[in-house]
Parts: sequence; C-alpha cells; structure tokens
Amino acid sequence: MATPSQHDLRKEFRALLDTRDCYYTASTFDPMSARIAADLGFEVGIFGGSVASLQVLAAPDFALITLSEFTEQATRIGRVARLPIIADADHGYGNALNVMRTITELERAGVAALTIEDTLLPAKYGRKSTDLIPLDEAVGKIEAALEARIDPAMAIFARTNAGELSIDDTIERVVAYEAAGADGLCMVGIRDFEHLEAISSHVSVPVMLVAFDNPQLEDHQRLIANGVRIVVNGHGAYFAAIKATYDWLREQRGVSEGTLTASELSTRYSTLEENREWARRFMDVKE
Repeated sequence: MATPSQHDLRKEFRALLDTRDCYYTASTFDPMSARIAADLGFEVGIFGGSVASLQVLAAPDFALITLSEFTEQATRIGRVARLPIIADADHGYGNALNVMRTITELERAGVAALTIEDTLLPAKYGRKSTDLIPLDEAVGKIEAALEARIDPAMAIFARTNAGELSIDDTIERVVAYEAAGADGLCMVGIRDFEHLEAISSHVSVPVMLVAFDNPQLEDHQRLIANGVRIVVNGHGAYFAAIKATYDWLREQRGVSEGTLTASELSTRYSTLEENREWARRFMDVKE
C-alpha cells in the first residue's frame, strides 16, 4: 500500500475533527511504530516531546531536546506514516519567532498537526517547572504559528495546563487562543467531567484532551458532547518497548535480577535523577 501524501494525511486529520466522534491516539515514536499503529486501525498517532527526549537523549522531559533533534525523528516518521501524526512541539522552542521556525520545520517533516503550549520552558531559576507564560505572549505565539504555516490543512492546537489554573483563568486563556485563530485547544490537567464542562462550554473549536488514563474521564459519549475529538492517554507503547528490550537482554545475558516495571526502568536508565539534582543545585527549581 502506498504511503499517503503529507497533505492528504492532514486533510484526513481535519476530517476526524469534523466528525462527531472522539479518537484515541497511538503513541508513535519511530517509523515502525507509526506503521504498526496504522495497520492496527488507529486513526491518529502522536509523537510526544517526552518520548523524543527519552529516545534521543535518555533524558527526562525538561526541555533539553532541541528543535533539530525533534524534527529529525519527526521527519523519519513522516516519510512513511500511513496515519496522521500530531507532534508535541512543546513551547515552540523559544519565543514567537522561534515558534515560526518550529512550524516551518515540522510542516516540512510531514506532521498533520502540532501543539504549542504556554508553559514557561525551559524552567527559570527559582520557579516551578509548571509556570505559564503571560497570556499576551502565548497569544502572540499562536498568531506567529499561523503566520508561518504554509499548508492550511495542517492543524495548530494551543495547549494549556488547566490543572495549574483556576477555571476562570483557564477559560480566559482558551477563549483568547480560539480568538487568535487556533484550530483546536489541547488541555492538560482536567480532573473530571465537571471541570471539563465548565471550560469546554466557552469554546467552539475541537478539543484535544491529555487524559493520562484518568478514570474520571472515560465516558466516550460525554467526551464527544464536550467537543473532545482527540484523547491522549500517554505513551504506554514506548515504555512497553523499553521493558521488552530490558527483559530480552536480561534473559539473553542470563541476569537473574527480578523483573522491573517500565516506570522503574525509565527511571533507572534515563538521566532523570541527575537532571533533578542539577535543577535543584544550579537553578533552585521548585517541584
């Protein structure tokens, strides 16, 4: 089967957004995982920034990966993907001008959609890693992203962390992002349907929900009713791959150590603890 064109995949993703249904992403982190996901019937995949950081650097999701490193892997995926891929473009790798460069590079890589978030990244000295940038700066980033886009079929989602804001502040942000022209809104930290409904009732563009398998958000019909078209439930496929690699090599080597979970393995073999300690020592970053 021939690989669809990048433009056709973008139109396919737009068609998903136009339906009255809700789709769950496949975590796609390399060309093979993207093709497996398509063959198994997934409608859309996502290439996460946290996964890219682990795969390229064995580093935690601390905004350490560069745009060029992220784009290289996105390009490898985009060359052969048979389903639309959403790219987690973090904060756009800098200010509004950096966002424009990010849009240009990831559009060439072949992604169907991407998210630009309003988190203050990388974390600043003496601040929490979940702090957000001012609203007007975030709006400027969305406007810059739209200006840089060449193919209007590529969807640009504005992402915010609703778990770090009051409901009123979240509403103010998502309404402003929709007014700026964002094709959709991506929300992290939604606690339950009451929380979701209080926010989604103020917007009309499609919603992407980063749900992390939250059991309070598992009612498919209520998700649809609240405008949720895309649900991201984490990147279990990638962590399963880490565990499979560890188990295979351990058995091949004859190591008798007990089986570790995927979470334990990602902590043991990534540079998470080193980076946490460096952040505390050199940046006084607040947990």
